[in-house]
Amino acid sequence: MNKHYLATLAIWLGISSAVLGQAQLQVIHNCADPAAATVDVYVNGTLALDDFAFRQATPFLTLPSGVNIDIGIAPGNSINADDTLVNIPVQLVANEKYVAVASGVLAPGSFAANPDGIGTGFQLLLSDGMRTASATAGQVDLRVLHGSTDAPSVDVIAQGVGTLVDDAAYTDLTGYLTVSPVDVLLDITPANNNSVLVATYAAPLSILADSAAVVFASGFLDPALNNNGSAFGLFAALPSGLVVPLTAVGTARLQVIHNCADPAALQVDVYLNGTLLLDDFGFRTATPFIDVTSNIVQNIGIAPGNSLSANDTLVNIPITLIDNGIYVAVASGVLDPAQFATNPDGIGTGFQLNLFDNMQEFALNASNSEFAVLHGATDAPSVDVYARNVAQLVDDASYGEITSYLSVPANDYILDITPAAGSPILISYSAPLSALAGEAFVAFASGFLDPSQNNNGPSFGLFAALADGTVIPLEDTATARLQIIHNAADPAAAVVDIYVNGGILIDDFAFRTATSYIDVPAETLLEIGIAPGNSSSANDTLVNIPVTLANNGNYVAIANGVLDPSSFASNPNGVPTGFQLLLHDGMREAALTTGDVDFRVLHGSTDAPAVDVKVRNSVTLVNGAQYTDFTPYISVPSNDYLLDIC
Repeated sequence: MNKHYLATLAIWLGISSAVLGQAQLQVIHNCADPAAATVDVYVNGTLALDDFAFRQATPFLTLPSGVNIDIGIAPGNSINADDTLVNIPVQLVANEKYVAVASGVLAPGSFAANPDGIGTGFQLLLSDGMRTASATAGQVDLRVLHGSTDAPSVDVIAQGVGTLVDDAAYTDLTGYLTVSPVDVLLDITPANNNSVLVATYAAPLSILADSAAVVFASGFLDPALNNNGSAFGLFAALPSGLVVPLTAVGTARLQVIHNCADPAALQVDVYLNGTLLLDDFGFRTATPFIDVTSNIVQNIGIAPGNSLSANDTLVNIPITLIDNGIYVAVASGVLDPAQFATNPDGIGTGFQLNLFDNMQEFALNASNSEFAVLHGATDAPSVDVYARNVAQLVDDASYGEITSYLSVPANDYILDITPAAGSPILISYSAPLSALAGEAFVAFASGFLDPSQNNNGPSFGLFAALADGTVIPLEDTATARLQIIHNAADPAAAVVDIYVNGGILIDDFAFRTATSYIDVPAETLLEIGIAPGNSSSANDTLVNIPVTLANNGNYVAIANGVLDPSSFASNPNGVPTGFQLLLHDGMREAALTTGDVDFRVLHGSTDAPAVDVKVRNSVTLVNGAQYTDFTPYISVPSNDYLLDIC
């Protein structure tokens, strides 16, 4: 732009401005025709603005009043005034302030017509009554121009304030609107139909106190029908000539989860840009996914649950969400880390709002459950998570980390949590995913492994936050591994049914058969009932044996003996032969050494004496075993052997 702007216009005109008086004029280039993206402006044949760009403005310039001024618009590469495309005559009134807005298109036949039938040919819209500052101290004065040729009549509504512009058609310029200097969102809707949103823009009015501005709609709603000209936007021209593009905002989807286990923050109030969003938001609760304005900085403030206003916030976290993004924000950590156990991996545990993107509101595979796993326990080390007997789900996750979404068939699982090094299981949880087909959720570890070192805060647990805001606590489950062998040779028990706590476990279980190792509840009493093979219910059981298994133990249960010992030969060594369930722990599902075979030997024959078991021409494996004796594990290379029992 010419640095002298129009200051030498009086000289060009050959007239003394002191004699004629003065006016002030601001020029705004809002002609979206691509052929006029950059123009030269001539005044009475003399170049005044060189390479004046689309959506650029001059400051208010002092010009002579009371004389005819011919303004010519030429292409940006013009040689002289002979290249002007259009000439517009104006005459200014002394002491008045004006704005001149270049609008329209050079060849209307080549562009979309205005929906309201208003002509769209190139013109200079000249308006008086302008201001270079607000009329009221501390306020902001705005005039709004509808400058988009292919846009219909519109309303402009300031969210939370009211309608600023009512039924404005192309070329309409409002009078001054006086508003408070606060940041607002401006919704543009069709006139008289505010239920349809054309666009929303962020207006940063908080920085414009005492100022005045022209807010102008610019560009094309449909560039494809307008020679691929610039897309629609909203801009503010300040008296200084600075043009501020207003940020087009949309919506993103956001879920908030409260996972700060600090006892001082078990209930909090959450403020969004100073307005209360969540009142008394409880630990281990979640919101559903909600619409939140995107593309602008939003301030989330966390305050005590008894807060009176945003002035009570303990922490404030700015976030910016991308249009159409899907996010989960998790409040984590503790307010004063010095009062809590440090993280074993040296990770900071101060309060924070962890914002995760690319989240899901539903499973992409409707037959599956899909979930991300968040490590949210400040005093827990890095961990692995396994779906027992299925797959490893999480590998070496540290505090604060979240996995990508895992998609698994909607079945019920046992989740085992182990230290990242793969050592023994720390804790196990029941994950009833069979009821969650098609659901997406965040599974989050929460609370303290050692509450006594953390101000007696909530103990560790695993929770699932569903998209609708429901939070499901996963039950910690104690399980053991169990194999059952049927070795009761009594013909009356050749085929049996086995019940556990009244429910059928094995139907028609035959003599000299075995189950595989199966998961069974541990640390709880199990009533194992043995019934005839044709039983109808647990009421038909012949014997009931109570057992309690240790968490993560490996067991074998061997049905042995006879139902009525008086009807059978007695044991030669005087060992009782009544029916029993021989329960042994410390079992293995695989050999400790690759290439070996590990086995234990049970003497399970009721009428046989004590025996030795020898490898022919080699070592003795079992020495003097009586009925019901069970050896420790014996490890041998995986060869073929002849065993002699003597």
